[in-house]
Amino acid sequence: MKRDFHAPGRSAVYSNHGMAATSMPIATFAALEVLQKGGNALDAAIAAVSTLCVVEPQSTGIGGDCFCLYAPAGSGKVIALNGSGRAPAAATPEALRSRQVTSIVNTSAHAVTVPGAISAWAKLNATYGRKPLGELLQRAITCAEEGFAVTPRVAVDWADAAGKLRLNEASARRFLPGGETPRVGDRFTQPELGKTLRAIAEHGPRAFYEGEIAADMVATLRAAGGLHTEEDFHNGLTVAEFVEPISIDWRGMKVWQCPPNGSGLHVLMLLGILEGFETPEQGPMSAERYHRHIEAARLVYRDRDAFLADPAYMERSVAELTSKEYLGKLRGIIRDDQAMKTLPPAGTAEWVKHKDTVYLCVVDAEGNACSFINSLFESFGSGILAEKSGVMLQNRGFGFRLQEGHVNCIGPNKRPLHTIIPGMVTKDDQCIMPYGVMGGHFQPMGQTLVLSNMFEFGMDPQEAIDCPRLYPHPFGNVVELEAGIPASVVDRLQRLGHTVKLAPKPHGGGQAIFMDRKRGILIGGSDPRKDGLALGW
Repeated sequence: MKRDFHAPGRSAVYSNHGMAATSMPIATFAALEVLQKGGNALDAAIAAVSTLCVVEPQSTGIGGDCFCLYAPAGSGKVIALNGSGRAPAAATPEALRSRQVTSIVNTSAHAVTVPGAISAWAKLNATYGRKPLGELLQRAITCAEEGFAVTPRVAVDWADAAGKLRLNEASARRFLPGGETPRVGDRFTQPELGKTLRAIAEHGPRAFYEGEIAADMVATLRAAGGLHTEEDFHNGLTVAEFVEPISIDWRGMKVWQCPPNGSGLHVLMLLGILEGFETPEQGPMSAERYHRHIEAARLVYRDRDAFLADPAYMERSVAELTSKEYLGKLRGIIRDDQAMKTLPPAGTAEWVKHKDTVYLCVVDAEGNACSFINSLFESFGSGILAEKSGVMLQNRGFGFRLQEGHVNCIGPNKRPLHTIIPGMVTKDDQCIMPYGVMGGHFQPMGQTLVLSNMFEFGMDPQEAIDCPRLYPHPFGNVVELEAGIPASVVDRLQRLGHTVKLAPKPHGGGQAIFMDRKRGILIGGSDPRKDGLALGW
């Protein structure tokens, strides 16, 4: 597609050497800084994500989790790493009920799983990195100790989370200076976090999972009623693990995802359903295109809520849920002239009786490609701050239930359902694009919209990311639309039977770097819904 230079927006970024795309300029700079000093794509990704853990505190932090896909140049392989943490060993439904807990609240200590991010960074660095981990954390340490300027999207999200931050005295002291959230352009420092990052830089991940930093996190959680122990955190040191990635053949390429407990499976399901439709002649912003995507997503999110869990507890396999037979049956119940009023039971295609983040990507001059996502889950996670160490704790355990027999019922050392999903596309056994879309539960929908925009409708990465989005919210059966979707399309969707409303905020944020191997160039895009950018040289 040809860009209209009269319209607002920006061009994709082109380079023939290395490139990074993140949601904050200083994190993109941190990645390029590492590349130019001889680090590889994975080194650069760790430098960028650690910086984001400081300068985008509402979205991510070292008290969170991460997932990574890495494609070493010339290997023909995609490496997957699961860096999600586990529930405490004492976390049983009975233990919670004995404490009069009837449901897991997002600001409760029971929603906090042991953070996996630092374990993951260390494992990736030790296995594939070139630079010492301590060197990669230096930009993050500087931002924490000397401060950073609060950017516009961060300021908006921070203000929206003020109520949560006020629930925790330590969080209010640190993140509500003078009783208010910072304004755009204010300098914000986190000296306690800087000290913790210095300890990790000097002593490695053991400094986080053992000793005074771990003791501070455990004491904070126990004071809030949690079941966590120092042994749980000690065990978190080795929680990150390499896993076998999953993929689907799509339009002559392979799309790769991390396996469950992440929801990348549902990207593959969506692509498999939609590939069987002819490309709508009306184009990428047509009611026909959006309607099919909505209906397919409704079916996929239905299955997610029923089946996605720690893989040790899943009742349906990835192979079953991504089989051509099953996805073909789901496709067959989607009608172009009418939205489904109800959905069949999960796992079926017949009406019979029987639920915030940062994403970044980096490609280096050698062609190593990294797709990396790190998150606290909801804005500022649980809102519980371990004050001495400066660690904001995630609330990934909010994905657990107390429903006995459900695949996501909380249990000892169990991983919860995860929404964060890095993506990778390969062709002829070569990586051609690391990519990802942030936004909690929106991510499978967001990823497939961007992929379809590029490889079905011919957009470049920036155009594909810019394009207006919608989201069939899995909790409420309402389609949330961004403002850029034409009124005629909205009207048509309503007449097809969809209940639509304007999204309170734009959906997610994304990054992508397309590796044009024929021309030897990189083409990057970064989401205007966030504060970041893609840069290369």
